[in-house]
This record gives sequence, C-alpha cells and structure tokens, in this order.
Amino acid sequence: MFGSGIFLNDEVQMLRKLPLFSRADPCKLKRLAFVSKRLHYGPGETLFCCGDEGDSVYVILQGTAAVLVPSAGGEPVQVAELGSNDVVGEIAVLCDGMRTATVRAATPLDVLRIGKDVLLRMLNDNPGMALEVMRALAERLSNTTSELIAARSDGAPVPTA
Repeated sequence: MFGSGIFLNDEVQMLRKLPLFSRADPCKLKRLAFVSKRLHYGPGETLFCCGDEGDSVYVILQGTAAVLVPSAGGEPVQVAELGSNDVVGEIAVLCDGMRTATVRAATPLDVLRIGKDVLLRMLNDNPGMALEVMRALAERLSNTTSELIAARSDGAPVPTA
C-alpha cells in the first residue's frame, strides 16, 4: 500500500493518462490507487507465469517487460514488449482463468498491481471504463489477427471474428 499522499497523487495522475481509466471518477481513481500496490522488479524477475491464476492486473509505470509464450519445443518465445502506461494481465482477470503468457521484467520495472476484485468492482461501477476495456481488447485482437495473417505463408485460411 502507499505510505505517502505524494505517491498516491502520482498514481492517480498515471492512471488518469490510461484510456482504461480516463473516464473514471477522480475519487474512484484515488481509491483504486490507494488499494493497489506499487511494486518494483529487477531485470529478469517474473511478474507472473503462464498458467498462474489471473488474480491481478499490472499497470506499467516505468520500464519494459517481455511477454513470453511457450513454443512447440517448450522454450519461451517473446511475442511482445510492454512499456510505460501499458496494462497487462487483464485477459486472465476478465475471463476468470489462467494466465496465457509469462511476463518478465526486461529492464528495472515499476508497476501498480491492481487486485482482481478491485478491478471488477470498478468496471461494474463504471460502464465507460468497461467500454474502454472492450475497445482495448478488440484492438489487441485485431492487431494479433493482422500479425497472424502476415506470418502465414502457407496460404491456409485464417479464422476471423
């Protein structure tokens, strides 16, 4: 938790910059920042692993993180790099499932960890925020589909939504 009002105000300002939270009531953002936990990871440290329970969402405040998925050979393959203002872990939280990737700090990394119950309550209370989550996920799905189409060289059809 936060020990200082200075950090709390910094976290509220950071959250406000994110499309996900831009429409949220300032008082609710302050509460969200208060009940969330600021964490630091060193390079190579793992935030969560593929298959872990989706118990929280992470907002990257500073630094970069690698998103890794297991390959057919079992070795992890980096599929994305995330940086400041990116949100990660929301899919497992929203689907009430397990993590679909491992996320590891690539550089010194500061994050805000938001618990599942807190986030779901906030989404329930803020329809505008829920809409922003849907938009962000739809955009991510669209980008992933485009990358899949570009990567396919065998001419096989790619399913579309």
